[in-house]
Amino acid sequence: MDLSYTDEEEDFRARLRDWLAEVLPKLPERPDPLDWPGRRAYDCGWQRALYDAGYAGVHWEASPTLRMIFLEESERAGAPYVGANFVGLLHAGPTIAAEGTPEQRARWLQPILRGDEVWCQGFSEPDAGSDLASLRTRARREGDHYVVTGSKVWTSHAEVADWCELLVRTDPEAPRHRGISWLALPMDAPGITVRPLRTLAGSAEFAEVFLDEVPVPVANRVGAENDGWRVTMVTLSFERGTAFVGEVVGCRRVLGELAREARANGRWDDAVLRRRLGRLSAEFQALWRLTQRNVSEAQRTGGVPGAGGSVFKLRYSHARQELYDAAADVLGDGGLDLGNAWARERLSSLSYTIAAGTSQIQRNIVAERILGLPKGR
Repeated sequence: MDLSYTDEEEDFRARLRDWLAEVLPKLPERPDPLDWPGRRAYDCGWQRALYDAGYAGVHWEASPTLRMIFLEESERAGAPYVGANFVGLLHAGPTIAAEGTPEQRARWLQPILRGDEVWCQGFSEPDAGSDLASLRTRARREGDHYVVTGSKVWTSHAEVADWCELLVRTDPEAPRHRGISWLALPMDAPGITVRPLRTLAGSAEFAEVFLDEVPVPVANRVGAENDGWRVTMVTLSFERGTAFVGEVVGCRRVLGELAREARANGRWDDAVLRRRLGRLSAEFQALWRLTQRNVSEAQRTGGVPGAGGSVFKLRYSHARQELYDAAADVLGDGGLDLGNAWARERLSSLSYTIAAGTSQIQRNIVAERILGLPKGR
């Protein structure tokens, strides 16, 4: 497998670097990390700048390799992350681009790319997190609408979202993987209650969402009725595949900063810590090569990441936790100060072995879909 870059791809990288070097010094000050309405405005403003410069469509219209280069260079330059636009740009948008009708693509893709509309993810439920197929939120069809009742939890960015990628059960009598549909839910529809959930770090990027007889047009269904599980696998392949590219680059950058901090505060003299940082450096370099392989495979097979994304997500989740555990060792007592970004990231890293499918689920996917092992009973 060829992991090198073409002349066209290197030219794209050079032009992007020049543009980032020009615009980043002119950006306004970033808002407080805990201020999600402020962060929505900031993130959407950055997205509009990308749109005006012709880079917004890289998530869907460019090859997986160009998408990876874009995320890599943006992170290296310290550009704003997608933030509040995460679900729309990296989950819902690519899914609609791959599975939506021409009318759906025309309605939703450009507002996401321009930063006009923000999406949240309504997949998990109180009794259907890792076992997502056991979800109970019902959608009863009445003419040209579904009427949705149920609840969701860990709904990313619900309090600032305009739309929600929502999984519902449209046929309660069908086998549980076959009675699910994927809907685009307008968050201003009557019957929706959003209750923010505050994390250990004090942020509220997640929420509970309660749905009481909420009307959703049938035209908002992406894919066929009761075919939502297959559509969801497309969504999750993006979530576990290329969506973490920028974060791998970010972890490699943090690792270098940790080494510099350890040298400055004297902890570099600890041989155990040095070996730990060295092993993590090798780990993230290997993850970067795995990312390149997955992107190359996605490009060869039509742009949708495959089961290899689960291999990456499984190892990356644990490596990120190990990175910020090492950061706590470097910081010493400062590792308890939530005013320090590394301390906050240490708390956030705990969620990575749960979010986007738990490590146990990823192991099942790897065992069954890659290794060909039989399903457990």
